[in-house]
Amino acid sequence: MSRCYHLPLRIANHLRSPYKQIMSRDTDFLVIGSGIAGLSYALEVARLGTVTIVTKKGRAESNTNYAQGGIAGVMSATDSVAGYSEDTLKAGVGLCHPEIVKIVAQESPEAIEWLVNLGVAFSRQASGDLDLGQEGGHSERRIVHAKDQTGAMIEQALLEAIRQHPNIELLEDHFAIDLITQHKIDPKGTGPDRCLGAYVLERETGNVETVRSHLTLLAAGGAGKVYLYTSNPDIATGDGMAMAYRAGAQIANLEFVQFHPTCLFHPEAKSFLISEAIRGEGGILRLPNGEPFMKQYDDRAELAPRDIVARAIDAEIKKGGFDCVWLDITDRPASWIKERFPMIFEKCLGYGIDITQQPIPVVPAAHYFCGGILTDDQGHTDIGQLYVVGESACTGLHGANRLASNSLLEAVVFARRAAHMSSEEIKNKPAQHPTLPPWNSGTATDSDEQVVITQNWDEIRQLMWNYVGIVRSNKRLERARRRIA
Repeated sequence: MSRCYHLPLRIANHLRSPYKQIMSRDTDFLVIGSGIAGLSYALEVARLGTVTIVTKKGRAESNTNYAQGGIAGVMSATDSVAGYSEDTLKAGVGLCHPEIVKIVAQESPEAIEWLVNLGVAFSRQASGDLDLGQEGGHSERRIVHAKDQTGAMIEQALLEAIRQHPNIELLEDHFAIDLITQHKIDPKGTGPDRCLGAYVLERETGNVETVRSHLTLLAAGGAGKVYLYTSNPDIATGDGMAMAYRAGAQIANLEFVQFHPTCLFHPEAKSFLISEAIRGEGGILRLPNGEPFMKQYDDRAELAPRDIVARAIDAEIKKGGFDCVWLDITDRPASWIKERFPMIFEKCLGYGIDITQQPIPVVPAAHYFCGGILTDDQGHTDIGQLYVVGESACTGLHGANRLASNSLLEAVVFARRAAHMSSEEIKNKPAQHPTLPPWNSGTATDSDEQVVITQNWDEIRQLMWNYVGIVRSNKRLERARRRIA
């Protein structure tokens, strides 16, 4: 497939003509993204040099901040690396890379301990031991959580550590436009390609800055907003994957998109996830008449992996012509529900749903990209000096479907591994940064009417949901390809 170097319309629309180019910024490490992957890497490499983090909205706005369930790990005497690995391989439908799965399982206790030492307040039992939750696809209780706000608590601790570090600068409302590579500035050059930094748009002023870096980490998250219905915030638009693709990096497994089975179905609830942990703690999926149905699809019922549960819900909704199905956890004591799921309880109550007394209306929604930019076991891509970690990356851990709560763990494990590799690579940095050309906006101008961009955006999300959704066919995929083209 030929590569397209045109920028997305939404980005091009920000670039004024004539553009404003300001002075270059030099840094040892450029980190694009402020979720768990980018922040973990930044903290690990900050002792080695200067770090610049760019994030396109507020510093806490990331998929990490919305993660409810938890972070998986081999944390109990009854669990094992082999058992955890087997669960991950099964969930990934045999398409995971076994050696990567083993690495992540082995390094999970150390990764979680690293977060604890940063001050993440995970939930604990009266004994002081970590309170381990159960989720679909797991054969053991191994989910470390902070009630139902795990991602937010991790993000908060990481940002506080970032704030205190003198070597780290975090630039909010800065939109990474494109990677700068050796082959882009010298197309006739020979030898392997390498990343030299990125062009970054300051959204408020329209200035485009050339950020020159010795090493660059892409941690820009997923692309859930390409779908009409998603659990992701508005920032999940695949910018990192697109930048790497335009630069010539290998992309893999983008067809494997995970749909979370249970997002709140309510006209006023935008992208609100109902945690996997509710099913893990006994929640039952029911039809509108109250009948449970998951046993018809899998012996594990509600504890089946997400792809199976999402397809089952989709099938029942289509077969019965329903708007949604219902997730019922009312068998558990009301006091326990409020203690274990305080945020979900309050959010649903705000929509008039008391989850201690009535079931929750839920539907599947796009949740996580299992593929992305291809990396090795240290987070390195096939472009020199460019690392990718988190949902933007395809490490081989997830295969065709991600095991619940493996995303936060993968981000920490590979951020730390990439930082270790970076510590060796930075030793060979040149004395000075190379001279890089300023940003050239070409023919990009303001759209005369914003509705043009809005129409394209809405149309793509609608056709992706209808034709490239939970259940696909060759006919629908062909139709989607023609329409997008």
